[in-house]
Amino acid sequence: MRPAEPAPEGAALTSWLLWRGREIAQGMVGRHVAAAVLLGVVCGAGATAARVAVRDAPEIAAFADRRASVVAEVVVRDDPRLVGGGNRPMYVVVGDLRWLRPVGADQNQVAVRARILVFATHQAWGEPLPGQRVRVEGRLGQPRGGDLTAAVISSSAAPELVGRSSWAQRAAGSLRSGLQRACVTLPPEAGGLLPGLVLGDTSRLDPAVADDFKTTGLTHLTAVSGANVAIVIGFVLLLARWCRAGRWTAAILCGLALVGFVILVRPSPSVVRAATMGAIGLLALASGRSRAAVPALAAAIVVLVVVDPDLAGDAGFALSVLATGGLLLLAPKMRDWLRRRRVPPGLAEALAIPAAAQVTCGPVVAGLSGAVSLVSIPANLLAAPAVAPATVLGVFATITSSFWPAGAGFLAWVAHWPAQWLVLIARHGAATPMGSLPWPGGVSGGVLMGVLTVVLLVVMRRRLARRLVAVVAVAAVVGALPVRLLTSTWPPAGWVVVACDVGQGDMAVLPVGGAAAIVIDAGPDPASADACLDRLGVRTVRLFVVSHFHADHVGGVDGIGRGRRIEAVATPRHAEPDSGRDLVVGVAGEARAVVMPVDAGWRSSVGSVDLLVLGPPVEMSGTRSDPNNNSLVLRATVGGVGVMLPGDAEEEEQRATIDHYGAAALRAQVLKVAHHGSAYQEPAFLDAVDPVVALVSVGVDNDYGHPNPALLARLTSDGARVLRTDLGGDLAVVRRGGGLAVVSSGSPGGRG
Repeated sequence: MRPAEPAPEGAALTSWLLWRGREIAQGMVGRHVAAAVLLGVVCGAGATAARVAVRDAPEIAAFADRRASVVAEVVVRDDPRLVGGGNRPMYVVVGDLRWLRPVGADQNQVAVRARILVFATHQAWGEPLPGQRVRVEGRLGQPRGGDLTAAVISSSAAPELVGRSSWAQRAAGSLRSGLQRACVTLPPEAGGLLPGLVLGDTSRLDPAVADDFKTTGLTHLTAVSGANVAIVIGFVLLLARWCRAGRWTAAILCGLALVGFVILVRPSPSVVRAATMGAIGLLALASGRSRAAVPALAAAIVVLVVVDPDLAGDAGFALSVLATGGLLLLAPKMRDWLRRRRVPPGLAEALAIPAAAQVTCGPVVAGLSGAVSLVSIPANLLAAPAVAPATVLGVFATITSSFWPAGAGFLAWVAHWPAQWLVLIARHGAATPMGSLPWPGGVSGGVLMGVLTVVLLVVMRRRLARRLVAVVAVAAVVGALPVRLLTSTWPPAGWVVVACDVGQGDMAVLPVGGAAAIVIDAGPDPASADACLDRLGVRTVRLFVVSHFHADHVGGVDGIGRGRRIEAVATPRHAEPDSGRDLVVGVAGEARAVVMPVDAGWRSSVGSVDLLVLGPPVEMSGTRSDPNNNSLVLRATVGGVGVMLPGDAEEEEQRATIDHYGAAALRAQVLKVAHHGSAYQEPAFLDAVDPVVALVSVGVDNDYGHPNPALLARLTSDGARVLRTDLGGDLAVVRRGGGLAVVSSGSPGGRG
């Protein structure tokens, strides 16, 4: 215990009282902070516990455990998301369950309210609007876990609409369709981007443009965010002040604009979140009272998380909060620092806002993407002048489309020019050498970036440290850029497919634009799979296709998701062996990717790649190896070049495929030779494909005798150029002039 302070005398009394007062005040503040934190923990834990109890309700678990066929009534929460295409599209629908009952048991209806996920293959699932009640028949299953989803319904039937959606949703749907119609005649890149900028509608956005936006740190522009809300309401506030409207009048007009915009873009949870964050940011900018906005931000976080605990694990929510916090806390200081150094006021704000957002969001983005963008700040700076005009003009075009389609078309044409500017920034930013650098992914990478950011912020307060950091950064870029330019010959320009050197296994990569790709199989080793995608600069796997579940094709699946986002997974119906299937499903669950069992005839178009499943045309049984002979046989078209990818299909499946489709359907310039070049090949299948280039994915000194010398001799005599990963490393087929060439990385991994 501290000894008692001696009573002060004379003139020191006032100083002593002030000192004691500050000490007492500091103690009270500490106690208030601790109480507030404790209250937040209690509220959050209580809300989450209540939702978890609903999620784990025995009424749902009993049906899900036995994968019962049920009829359920669901309220759609958000727009159905299309994750497949062609003959068997797959829609993912997030909804709130109202009741369910076993099929054929009308009297056993169970009323229960819980979050549910619907995987539906009927095309009619693209029609329901948010808020629409639907009845769905399908098989109930267990969710992947990790969130508040109580169950998953897999359905192939059309939804039965119950009643109508609200007038607000119908009006929003009509206006959104009107903007799409107004953009039909525009150039495809800008015309697909404009609805994304204005409404978050990316249904017509070119995948290559989307990948360029991700690479350059502009992807937030293609989704409704707090920035959209701030732009729209800020425009209304500017008009109100120009008309000399009073404070209350301006507040009412901004409130009406906020409500109208939220209805227009559909009040899904993500939009409500963006509206809340954007309104808080606007409050700070309009009033200049950032101190009042910070408590408002904290209160909004608490309310949103208590209402929807799922937001606590949502990356979009974290980025919204961090970006808004950066706008409130860091941007004013950065702006003032720049102004003190004679930077013009407008330019100071333009520099401070993206820099503050990059600083606060950087750790989360680095952890999620496994990369650090060096072009993000300049790209956002160049994009900033175009975002507001495109957004405001796009909103006016949307509203005008309801009564004057021609006028809407003209406004959309004017708005497409700033949108085209954004496309050019993203395209050139994505092509910049060293524009994106690899970084450790996951929690460790995010924490590392956070620590580094804090250290730099503290150090940069000193002039000498700022100069040293600037000199080191410039020297690193100047020194590394020539090396990067001289040595970055991989991947070669114009590549259409790469057979990865993953040892005794299979892995192929098809480019879809930017830093994204389709990946077929993963080889046996995660490190090898990860290294191949790193060498290719792949940061997003738009589709991961599993030919079959043998370990030499799926053992490396963990490496596919290291520092990368996996959007969807396609697998064969034949789910053997179980260990391989469980491994793939587990990794897909961690990546929050949809797993789609696909059949012959399924087709998906991503970027410049068209992928068609040819086999197995029927389920094969009683063969030498049923898993091999139920491999997905794929034919890809990449920029006009046909690529045949038959997995480990052997003679039986190869014969069945050619019997079903005929020889003409199998023709392709490039063949990834089946089953590592084993002897189990159907001659008629090879004749039908008639490849110019044959790639053999095989391990050095393997114990299986792969590849078969007679097979290689046959392919060579038929005019194919045969290359092997055990001799050449990664093999890239590229377009050269009017033909094809093969470029080897020249460094086989030497793995058996």
